[in-house]
Formats: sequence, structure tokens, C-alpha cells
Amino acid sequence: MAVHPKKSLYPFNRAAAGNKRPKRVADMIKNEIALLLLHRVKDPRLSNVTIVTAEVTRDLRKAIVYYSVLGDEEQIKNAAEGLARAKGFMRSHLARELGMRATPDLLFKLDRSMIHQQEMEMLLKEIKTDVESSETGS
Repeated sequence: MAVHPKKSLYPFNRAAAGNKRPKRVADMIKNEIALLLLHRVKDPRLSNVTIVTAEVTRDLRKAIVYYSVLGDEEQIKNAAEGLARAKGFMRSHLARELGMRATPDLLFKLDRSMIHQQEMEMLLKEIKTDVESSETGS
């Protein structure tokens, strides 16, 4: 019987436990940044920013924080500037709260899924009104 070299008979081995830590750290970073935006950050450019998710590299040195902004392109640009300006404050807060040896470097990326969802909903509404108007006009 051939055994796959990466699979183990024991599901809770050390390698499997190491894969969970980046996910836990990412969840903590997401929650802390979201709370900061709600309660501590006073920048008006960040008033309509929502933290969607966070990912952390395996070595826990970098964290990619995905955010969403409801508004036009100008508000998206302003939010990116506001997040870049608040990055140091957020990182120092994370250093105190997480208690890790090295605090991950934060990289903010815009998550456009909410924008695409709004566009799709508008298109579907247009199609629905076109279909309804063609049915009543016939």
C-alpha cells in the first residue's frame, strides 16, 4: 500500500496546526481594523470604508487587508489615501493588541466585488423593466 508523502495518519500534526495560525491572525487583524475604523479613526475619508477580509502570509510578515467603499471613484481614491495615512496608527495598535513578536506589514487593497454586485443589480433591474414594458406594450 502506497502512502502519499504529504498525508499523515494523524490529522493534528504540527504542519496542520501551523496552517491555522495565519488564518487566526488574519481574522484578528480584520476585526481590530474594523473596530478601529468604527471607534478610533476620525478621518472623514474613511467613514464609508468596510473591511471585507484579510489574508496573512505564512511567515506572518505581511497582511493584505481587502476593503470596500460605497461611493464614486473620488471617494474610493480618498479612502485609499486615508488608509495609507492611517496605516502607521493601525499597525501600532495591532502591535499592542495582538502581542506578536513581529507585527505584519499592512497592505490595503480595494475589493471591487461590492461595486460589481451593484452594477449587476442595476443591469438586472433594467432588463426587468425592459421585459415588463415590452410585455405590456404587446
